[in-house]
Amino acid sequence: MSDSLLPLALTAALLVVPAFAAAGVAKRPFGKTADGTPVELYVLTNAAGVEVAIATYGGIVVSLKTPDRRGTLADVVLGYETLEGYLKNSPYFGAIVGRYGNRIAQGKFQLNGKTFTLARNDGDNHLHGGKKGFDRVVWKGRELDNTGVELSYLSKDGEEGYPGNLRVTVVYTLTAAGELKIDYSATTDKDTVVNLTNHSYFNLVGQGEGDVTRHVVMINADRFTPVGPGLIPTGELRSVKGTPFDFTTPTAIGARIDLDDPQIQLGRGYDHNFVLNSAGGKLAKAAEVVESRVGRVLEVWTTEPGVQFYTGNFLDGKIVGKAGRTYQRRYGFCLETQHFPDSPNKPAFPSTVVKPAQPYRSTTVYKFSVR
Repeated sequence: MSDSLLPLALTAALLVVPAFAAAGVAKRPFGKTADGTPVELYVLTNAAGVEVAIATYGGIVVSLKTPDRRGTLADVVLGYETLEGYLKNSPYFGAIVGRYGNRIAQGKFQLNGKTFTLARNDGDNHLHGGKKGFDRVVWKGRELDNTGVELSYLSKDGEEGYPGNLRVTVVYTLTAAGELKIDYSATTDKDTVVNLTNHSYFNLVGQGEGDVTRHVVMINADRFTPVGPGLIPTGELRSVKGTPFDFTTPTAIGARIDLDDPQIQLGRGYDHNFVLNSAGGKLAKAAEVVESRVGRVLEVWTTEPGVQFYTGNFLDGKIVGKAGRTYQRRYGFCLETQHFPDSPNKPAFPSTVVKPAQPYRSTTVYKFSVR
């Protein structure tokens, strides 16, 4: 196949999915980075025809196609059809985020009495691993048991300012029950900080199909971490009761998103960490989202103590994604399972320190069904 035909072929492969495709894993090329490094696309399919496409560049969930209550498949994650889009302009669409997901104030933290200085790529703060985080590197891919893909990456000592050689493995598995399971693990040769997550933007109607304000959300959290300027947590764990952040009972995203509330104004909507009621370390239900018009349901299960609920507030219509769809403000939502933002500078928050004798492990499950 000629290079000129490759993007067209890849686009067709992503957009056309048999309703009852054979379960398994397929691998195909997905272009090259600017320095010529090949990127591959692993396509996971289950017996019901659910399909997830994952790129080795950034570990990105490029597409996720799942049926509605009528059995009609739609791609429910925002993104691009070709690698070029992710290379040029991507607000972390579908990517693995690390070495530290979310923000670290002033791009600095202390560990074992030493100050480490990180890249400042979000005003005065460090965000999502820095200028070249895990979302911008090519991972090594390996098919697993015809149901998943293992991605691995060595983050070298000093990369983006972090200490320690960190060997990271992320396993994506698509189950027969419509679950996208993500298992994260990492080992280090020096004490360091780690906070990994996936940054998929979801729209349960379908990517590019309008805003998500009618999606109904439940978050199993009685508290959240309020923020100050730069969206850095103040250190307080505040009750959600009586605030726009109370999703303990199912509530439409748009019901309170524009209220005259200082926290809402700081985030231009929801862009906050919720303190999950479940004990960290055990897989438990964190959130549920229902889109009643099409009947799709997303459940989020995790071992993490928190989840960042973000409502695509900074999408502005300048990005043209898959199928030529323009992504306007609030066209997607994220549920990024995580430890809390700025934990390295907040001793009262759950620790994100990883030691040579204490490997990092985390699991999150995105489960899709209909109602």
